[in-house]
Amino acid sequence: MDTFKAHLNKFITVTDEEYASIFSFFKEMEVKKKQNLMLSGEICRSMYFVSAGCLRKFFVNEKGTEQTTEFAIENWWITDTFAYERQTKSDFSIQAVERSAIIVIDLQQQELLLEKHPVMERYFRMIYQRAYAASERRIRYLYEMSREELYVHFSTLYPWFIQRIPQYLIASFLNLTPEYLSEIRAKLRS
Repeated sequence: MDTFKAHLNKFITVTDEEYASIFSFFKEMEVKKKQNLMLSGEICRSMYFVSAGCLRKFFVNEKGTEQTTEFAIENWWITDTFAYERQTKSDFSIQAVERSAIIVIDLQQQELLLEKHPVMERYFRMIYQRAYAASERRIRYLYEMSREELYVHFSTLYPWFIQRIPQYLIASFLNLTPEYLSEIRAKLRS
């Protein structure tokens, strides 16, 4: 079964015929490792669904360091929601962490999709609710936990990230230097 159809069916029910119509609003893309899908300063025109692989969203801070704010692995969406909804310039870049297969939709196509298939309104509402809840938790964890607790929590919750994502990107996501993350990992092993 198609990855995206299986994902949709976790939230809504669509027939094969409906799915074929729904899928016609999307474009499929293969992206290479480190390929940029959007750069900071560009208008955010698309939302990306990861069928296979991993993407990340990041910005460059005042020190010139990349700060990863989000990852998207299989069955996850990624975009700059604020800029996408307003069709404005993004403060973020989106890049492939590894070779990835994605499906892409732009705002105009999404609006047409929602008109033709109102059930997709429910789907996107549920996706946004989950993303918002995850964002709220992440903010709380950043305030509440020590850097070591944050790493332990993250590695316990998402062990596949630790094996799959380069350490410097995990450090960037957790707002650590790669060196400090190495120290934490060495301390935890001993």
